[in-house]
Order: sequence, then C-alpha cells, then structure tokens
Amino acid sequence: MVGIKDVARQAGVSIGTVSNVVNRPHLVSEETRRRVQTAIDELGYVRDESARQLRAGRSRIMALVVLDLGNPFFVDLARGAEEAAHAAGLNVITCNSGQRVDLETSYLAMLAEQRVRGVLLSPVESVSDRLHTFARSGIPYVFVDRKVPELQGSSVSVDDVAGGALAARHLLEAGHTDIAFVNGPELLVQCREREAGVRSVLDGSGARLSVLEVAALDADSGRDAGARLLGMSPRPSAVFCANDLLALGVLQAMVGAGVKVPEEMAIVGYDDIEFAGAAAVPLTSVRQPARSLGRTAAELLIAETSTAHPEHRQVVFEPELVVRESTRTSR
Repeated sequence: MVGIKDVARQAGVSIGTVSNVVNRPHLVSEETRRRVQTAIDELGYVRDESARQLRAGRSRIMALVVLDLGNPFFVDLARGAEEAAHAAGLNVITCNSGQRVDLETSYLAMLAEQRVRGVLLSPVESVSDRLHTFARSGIPYVFVDRKVPELQGSSVSVDDVAGGALAARHLLEAGHTDIAFVNGPELLVQCREREAGVRSVLDGSGARLSVLEVAALDADSGRDAGARLLGMSPRPSAVFCANDLLALGVLQAMVGAGVKVPEEMAIVGYDDIEFAGAAAVPLTSVRQPARSLGRTAAELLIAETSTAHPEHRQVVFEPELVVRESTRTSR
C-alpha cells in the first residue's frame, strides 16, 4: 500500500505537510497543495481513515441497522438519517438484519469492534441479552421505530397503538362488522402494538375480529394471507394489514380472484409507502413519517455524541390515516 511517506518523498515535502494537505488544506500554500495532490493522484494514495479516527478518538461514521431494506419504509427512514448525518459532516453505513436475530447480533458485534460514532437501531426484539451486551460496549445508540424502556437511551417511534386504532375505527365507521387483521411476527413489538390498537376499538363494539399471523412483513406473506381470507366462511368484509407490503399482497390476491375492492373487501395498510397510492386500487394506509423518523433519530444521536453528559429523549410521532379508494365504499 502506498503510504503518506511515499507521497511526501515524491512531492518533496514533509510528512506533516502531506497531512495538512489532506486534513487541513487551508494551512498550506496553493502551490504546495497542488504538488502534493499531484503526487497523491500519481501514486493512488488513499487516506487510512481508521487510523486517523483512532488518533482523533472520534469516528465520522454512524451506523443504521434496520429490519428490512426490502420495505420502502426503511429506505425512506435511511434517507432521513443520511440527510441529518451529511449536514453534520458524517457518513452512514446501513445494515439490513432481515428480521433475523443472528444477523442483527453479528452486525452489532462488528459495529462495536469498529468503534463507530454511534448506532441507530431498529431491533428485531425489544428486550434481549445481545442488546444489553451492546449497550455495555460504550457505543452510543438511539432506537428508531421502537421504544425500549428496559434500556437507558433515546428513541424515536410512532404511536402504533394509536395507528392500529385509527385503522379499526375507520373500518368500523364505514359499516364493517366482520374485520380481519393480518399481523406480522409476534416478536416484533410494532405488530403487537398495532393489534392492541385494533382490539381497543373493536372489543365491545359487536364487530367480529379475525387475526391472521404471517411469518414476514412482505408481499408474499400478504398473498398467502389473501388466499386464507378467500377461504374463510363467512368471509370478512374488510382487512387491516400490519404494513403496506402485506396489504398490497392481499390486494393482489383479491384482484386475482375477482373480488371487488372495496365493494366486497375493503383493505387498509400501514406505513403509507410510495407504492400504496400507486396501487391498482390506491390503498388506504396509516402514515408513518419515515424520513422524519430517520432524520430525528440521527439528530439525537449526533447530539448525544457531542457532549460528555447526553440527555436521553423519547420522541413519539403521531400516525395519520390517509383514506384512498381501497376503503371509500362500504358494503
């Protein structure tokens, strides 16, 4: 590897001058900067950023660990985090756990070893030994799209109980009395809280609630749930899904079977991803401000890593119901 000594020798300057050109160019004359930069280009020198950070004692990299990059919600969340990080002169590396505990564990161990500046984490499970282990590593962290009261630290989340209640109340007010809820894995606290919100509205209302749990929060699982709904007798007149990808899968199953949406089956999703409004039947959805979640979480992490005595905060956003054609006509 070409080192800083090689650059200094070729440019005919000291190692300190090369360091200034790379890190503090305003301290070096334009002619010297040009000579050093020519040597860097000719030799193909790349700064050893890890060594620089070790000397400085502060990394310029924060990490984001999300549940599923196949879900546009997390892509938008990552964009928000990047906006805040870049504004502060930092970079973000994004890791996809794929809702797998083993991958999340591996990523957290790697990030602790690399001594990143901090981690934005949407954990697979809310309480686990690996989270406590990571918390002891000394790497600052902020939970995003999740509250974890058992661990001290900041968090940015959405009131998912309120979101589930919004969807259930909308369907109830539209006249539906036989409603299904397609939920994701129970280990995800978001899924549990959305179901709690549904039950808070429907329990005691006289409406019948059927809960269908699927293995993953994706369109394939939604299509499977749609097939199960088609086989139910009596068939529910409305379905609320724990996220938009599930809802889009259910919508595909209904359209493929010739079931009219919303006349024969009303559908509500959650997240309000871009594809929700562009579906064959535009999808009613509970909106989460994904980009604001990511941006706010990154800003909290930057603030915490900029002081010796950080103040932990729990920021909770309120969800919003966006009504579209998939529920506009009740039975």
